[in-house]
Amino acid sequence: MKYIGKYVRKLAETTISRKYTSLNLDNPARQSTPVYQLLDNKGVPLEKNIEASKGELEILKKVFYQMIDIETVDDILNKSQRQGRISFYMTSFGESGTIIGSAAGLSNDDMIFCQYREKAILLWRGFSLTDLANNCIGNIKDNTKSRQMPIHFSNKNFSFFSVSSPLATQLPHAAGYGYGLKMRNEQKIAVGFMGDGSASEGDFYAALNFASTLKSQTLFICRNNGYAISTPICEQTTGDGIISKAQAFDMKSIRVDGNDAFAVYRAVKHLREYILSEKKPAFLEAMTYRVGNHSTSDDSSFYRSQAEIDKWRLENNPMTRLKNFLTFQGVLEKDLEEQISERKNETRNKIMREMKLAEELELPSIESMFDDVYQDIPPHLVEQKEELLSHIKKYEAEYRNSYALDRFQKLNK
Repeated sequence: MKYIGKYVRKLAETTISRKYTSLNLDNPARQSTPVYQLLDNKGVPLEKNIEASKGELEILKKVFYQMIDIETVDDILNKSQRQGRISFYMTSFGESGTIIGSAAGLSNDDMIFCQYREKAILLWRGFSLTDLANNCIGNIKDNTKSRQMPIHFSNKNFSFFSVSSPLATQLPHAAGYGYGLKMRNEQKIAVGFMGDGSASEGDFYAALNFASTLKSQTLFICRNNGYAISTPICEQTTGDGIISKAQAFDMKSIRVDGNDAFAVYRAVKHLREYILSEKKPAFLEAMTYRVGNHSTSDDSSFYRSQAEIDKWRLENNPMTRLKNFLTFQGVLEKDLEEQISERKNETRNKIMREMKLAEELELPSIESMFDDVYQDIPPHLVEQKEELLSHIKKYEAEYRNSYALDRFQKLNK
């Protein structure tokens, strides 16, 4: 009780440090948080003293080629969904600077709690295109056992927590995991990725409050891409974007140009070091733009113009900016366009080959949906499983009209 009393008194003293007697006093307007940026839209350093070390240039070169890979993979898999080969997909067109720049600034053993657009982080850490194809098809080699939607990954080997479709549910998990890291004094952090729409969810505020109060080793990264599906940011929230919400929790925060991969890399690395040294959480708002549709279930032409999309794609492209910067630095090969074309063709052929192989594999058995719920299947689930299999057998002809039953693994063969 003595501790609580001291805390309340301290809070009261802080609260009444500024006094006024008139109810007509307006709160002073808060200045907009500036944007951390190193390169202009053409990839030219904003100041002469902005230089990248040899080690940074090698990392940024890897970032650039990873951006080429993910855009090529996204193109093929997006088209595969349109062909009916997979059920769902989300691209990261326009946002690769934020996503891969962040991956480069983190340690590979930092635990990722992502939303659903950060698959490039897995590829950065060594996740193969074979694994990616198996997940999108949902075959017997998919490590989520076809119980997730495509691109909803889970992989402990790459410190990548299970993806969940509902917005912001991963953020309290990131806050809690980061608190556990602090309690165990581990030199790692938890990273919670989100879009700007997640800031409209209650879990967002619960997570930030939890992390700030208990000093979790958690970095929150918001991809502010302008739209929460079809809702523009100006219709989601008032005030200074998303970063002001983190500042309200007294959290160290940086707003970065999300299409400047160099700036994103440095900002994330800086915040990671801050979290580990100060044992406090931090927040990054990356200002970027979603060039593609929200998902294959979306048609963005209903809520924005093609001219708007083209302006961002042509005038503020994260790949172009980084390519120009690395070219100025003499890092990229002289026959760059030929190298890029060869890499795109190689990646395209590989993902197409992996998709074909993934489609040839069986799907998990129908009865496997009852596995992993309990260590020992209880009687009521055994009964349900038997009833399901009996029902499918009875109406097999009807089911074959809609489902390729022969593709499902047969456990009794």
